[in-house]
Amino acid sequence: MTLKFEHFSPAPLQFRLGLFIASLALVWLPLGLPIVLFVPNPTLETIAALGLLYGQFIWLVRRWGRRFHGRPQILQDYGLCWTGQTLRELLLGWGLGSLMILVLFAIQGGLGWLQWQNPGLAFGRIALEGFGVALGVGFAEELLFRGWLLDELQRDWGWWGAMVGSSLLFALLHFIKPWSEVIRTFPQFPGLFLLGLTLVLGKRSCQGRLGINVGLHGGLVWSYYLVVVGELTHSLGTVPPWVTGIDQNPLAGLLGLLGLGTLALGFSQRLPAR
Repeated sequence: MTLKFEHFSPAPLQFRLGLFIASLALVWLPLGLPIVLFVPNPTLETIAALGLLYGQFIWLVRRWGRRFHGRPQILQDYGLCWTGQTLRELLLGWGLGSLMILVLFAIQGGLGWLQWQNPGLAFGRIALEGFGVALGVGFAEELLFRGWLLDELQRDWGWWGAMVGSSLLFALLHFIKPWSEVIRTFPQFPGLFLLGLTLVLGKRSCQGRLGINVGLHGGLVWSYYLVVVGELTHSLGTVPPWVTGIDQNPLAGLLGLLGLGTLALGFSQRLPAR
């Protein structure tokens, strides 16, 4: 399939977003649809279909940058650069994300809202499995939302508009689920929106590099995976979920909003002069 994006340049924002998403769907469907239809194992189906999607996304976005925007090194422009500084920022972000979740659970334990439990025999496997999941989620979502999408929005809306717009879309796209689940889990929305804002601020505080984002996002997912999937805590139900977090996710409650707000404030203090 030959995708000649240069025929559509320049183009308004809505057209660019629609063109890219439609192109990605056309590239993915011939291989992705058979996976969805014929792979019987749901876990294997999800891994294979999403792995294919993100692999094709990277291929397509490089072609998009070269042909549509005249930027042959578009991934580096998005902040995906492999340097020692990026690696250090990734590790710092991973530590911050992991520590934030553990501190939020520790506060709940200290206040008597939950009980800690001993890890099971499979905890080592869960930790390793969770690390792979967290790293994949952090890399994929940051390249999509704080890479491609943020760049496209910033061209038309400026930096502040792109920060708010990309964070809003980040939160909304996590609510593609049955309406009953949307209603039940809606208290998660402010946390997802604030997380999006925090990640944009984190990227800008590091001169546009994505290392801090991938690390922070991955660390949040990993520590949550350890606690919840590893069954390290037991909620006592003494306070409502909007305080502690829907589905045991501390970022989806009042405590999580306070934690994210503190982190966002810290990043904002390190923003370069505009």
